[in-house]
Amino acid sequence: MNLFPAIDLYTGWAVRLYQGDYNQMTVYDKEPLSVAKRFRDAGAEYLHMVDLEGAKTGETPNLDTVRTVAAQSGLKVEIGGGIRSEDVIKKYLDAGVLRVILGTAAITQPGFVGEMVARYGDKIAVGVDVRDGFVAIKGWTELSDRTCFDFCRDMENLGVKTIICTDISKDGVLGGTNLELYKQLSETLSLNIVASGGVSSLDDITALQKMGLYGAILGKAVYTGAIDLAKAVALTKGAAV
Repeated sequence: MNLFPAIDLYTGWAVRLYQGDYNQMTVYDKEPLSVAKRFRDAGAEYLHMVDLEGAKTGETPNLDTVRTVAAQSGLKVEIGGGIRSEDVIKKYLDAGVLRVILGTAAITQPGFVGEMVARYGDKIAVGVDVRDGFVAIKGWTELSDRTCFDFCRDMENLGVKTIICTDISKDGVLGGTNLELYKQLSETLSLNIVASGGVSSLDDITALQKMGLYGAILGKAVYTGAIDLAKAVALTKGAAV
């Protein structure tokens, strides 16, 4: 299983939100590249980035930071947050990222998702943010009428290969992840599923890996020390911790 330590960007800083609430923001480091290099030194191969400002505006205010991290961290970077046009997709891919993650656009513009997947293949992933079984959009500020499972099945039918699924209620609270949700998704879909939200212990990582999940995103738990990233990486590679 692949681990994706996360950097959420706001005004060029590495921050974390509590359950997606922009009014409950913690600044962890004003130098995201330094954070990324620490992740690399702990053995990480991938990095999950989210432009929190872009999630609201659909623009790329942190593009320079993303470009710097992609070029200098030595990590394979994926980026999400307000990616709703091909122009933004091109900007990020030209900046050297591995893949871009479509969120709100996957709900509001399903035809656009199919077109981008046809054009860019597995460089396009889709993020599905779930609250009470339904998909949330626009930086988690609105709830759509689409259920998680119906939405993921539609994405699979469009040719999407990778889904990043976040249970908002679990995000940033260090209370454990929604194992039942990921178990159901992995058993009913043939997608590469990345678990996100509440992954807060090595036990969570072990349980997700046993399900055969493609990956897991590590957020607050890495920043607070609840998860030792080096130990987590070793665990996924079958080494003793």
